Amino acid sequence: MDAQGILDLSRWIAEAGLRGVPETDLIGGFCERLVAAGVPLTRTVVGADTLHPTIAGHVVTWDSSGRNAAEVRRTEYGGDGSDPDIDEKWLRSPFHRLYTSGETMLRLRLTDGTEGGEFPIVDELRAQGATDYMAIVNRLGPRAAIGELDCIFSSWVSHHPDGFSDAQRDALLTLTGSLALALRGHAMAHIANTLAETYLGRDAGHRVLRGHIRRGVAEELDAVLWFSDLQGFTRITDTAAPETILPLLNDYAELVVTAIHRHRGQVLKFIGDGILAVFDRSSAEDACRAALDAAEEARERCKELNARRSAAGLPVTRFYLGLHQGKVFYGNIGGVDRLDFTVVGPAVNEASRIAAMCRSLDQDILLSSAFTESAPECRERLISVGRYLLRGVGRPQELYTLDPEAGQANR
Repeated sequence: MDAQGILDLSRWIAEAGLRGVPETDLIGGFCERLVAAGVPLTRTVVGADTLHPTIAGHVVTWDSSGRNAAEVRRTEYGGDGSDPDIDEKWLRSPFHRLYTSGETMLRLRLTDGTEGGEFPIVDELRAQGATDYMAIVNRLGPRAAIGELDCIFSSWVSHHPDGFSDAQRDALLTLTGSLALALRGHAMAHIANTLAETYLGRDAGHRVLRGHIRRGVAEELDAVLWFSDLQGFTRITDTAAPETILPLLNDYAELVVTAIHRHRGQVLKFIGDGILAVFDRSSAEDACRAALDAAEEARERCKELNARRSAAGLPVTRFYLGLHQGKVFYGNIGGVDRLDFTVVGPAVNEASRIAAMCRSLDQDILLSSAFTESAPECRERLISVGRYLLRGVGRPQELYTLDPEAGQANR
């Protein structure tokens, strides 16, 4: 591969990275162009750690050693404990050797039956007929790294009898720097999306990343408000072992969030043990129906969770839920240098007050009259519990709960 070929491929990488070409297409296209330039490449693995609450990182594998067309696949790893051997695999990998030694490249001639014996991957590749192996690490500086994303690893395998030439080795060392830079850009965009969705919610996160960040700019929505919190949480924190509190919060938050997301609601905020969410649809009736379905699903999942936790000797609870329908402002609220993308308005306060009535009325779920009036089709699933004056709300209103005698057949 001559100097012009290296320059042309570097330009292609830069253009593909700037266009935001998907990672698998970027790596697949890069490998195909190497082969077209005469590099006897049959397998490539490119991997990096990431910043994600449940995923440690991912690898992209390009493999042309089969009889059919080259295959490109992306695989996530770690984070959930599903692979108990992952730490051992990492410690016995050429990548770990590079990471800890400070070296940039490790070259192993697989035709030498003794070289690289300390790495299990070498025996696997040798058994598959591979002749040459190169592992490369491109390190990110402190200002370029984020979280565990501090380097990008890659490996390059040949089945050619002579393996890679010295010129091809040098070309790969040069080009992987450009490739790593493009992949870092892709990774940073992915991390930004992940963090925005995780900490702001899907819709709010996407709005922020699209540039909707001006303070005081908000959109008026006619939406269903969900406010829930846990029954007896203060008592639980006073009596339960401290190390059980966070797992308890996570267990109950997961079942509520899962139900909300399954019915296309948006979780906006965790407030201690409470959750604020909205359901926004083209029609108020659709939003009410979705919220009510999510509430019933969450209640059933809560029963299942309590059975599992009781069997394990862990503290159990339930959630109180207030559902209300009304107008809110959805957008950027806060100080000059600390904003929140959330909802505000009297309807939000009313949803919170309705949830607070659950305890005194001995009900898990309470719905406002505004909610019920917006969803006449759901009325047969509900029953009135009377008229009440909510704290901080000037007028009394009728509250409803799910009718225990209304079954699936009545929906």
